[in-house]
Amino acid sequence: MLQANQAKIMLQLQDNMNAKVNPDWLATRSPFLRAVVIEGAEAIEHHGWKWWKKQDCDLEQLQMELVDIWHFVLSELLLQANGEHAPAQAHVFAHIDETSLEFDGNTWQFSELNLLEKLELLIGLAAAKRTSIGLFSALLADCQMTWVDLYQQYVSKNVLNFFRQDNGYKQGTYRKVWGGREDNEHLVELMLDLDATSLSFQDDLYQALHQRYSQSK
Repeated sequence: MLQANQAKIMLQLQDNMNAKVNPDWLATRSPFLRAVVIEGAEAIEHHGWKWWKKQDCDLEQLQMELVDIWHFVLSELLLQANGEHAPAQAHVFAHIDETSLEFDGNTWQFSELNLLEKLELLIGLAAAKRTSIGLFSALLADCQMTWVDLYQQYVSKNVLNFFRQDNGYKQGTYRKVWGGREDNEHLVELMLDLDATSLSFQDDLYQALHQRYSQSK
């Protein structure tokens, strides 16, 4: 189950990343839920939906899409809360255990929907400018993820994004390949050696990346 400190950290990281991209992001009011629509459609592609051809479900890519979707959901929650973290966090925990929702004149029971149907519902809600933390929680379960898994992957991706920026990504001086491997591979290896439940997880991961990157020069 998601812990309060983990939700707090993710909201802070998302706020920081949005501000890094655009310091005036709250006033700009970017269409974060439009991004959820697109990412949701990409998740459907990774699952496979074409009945006229053989397709295999790419679970790893599906999980990555959920992490991307969560970035935009957090951004939307912060936007709705005018940048205030406490009400955004309260919204998450108020709805995280919901097992159904009312939409388009129907009651949708998550347990009665398969993964593709849940993704379609997610897209429909986002197109209607709505979110559902309960639905997202059900999607995590369908994709064999826990909230701890999501937290670990979310924080890891944010740390890597900041690390890249701090080491010249925008200027073109960052080396994405070190020691013959891409930074994503180093990230996965390093995060598995750390405690994702630790309050210092993101700092520990950043330092581990920094140390390995420095040693590769």
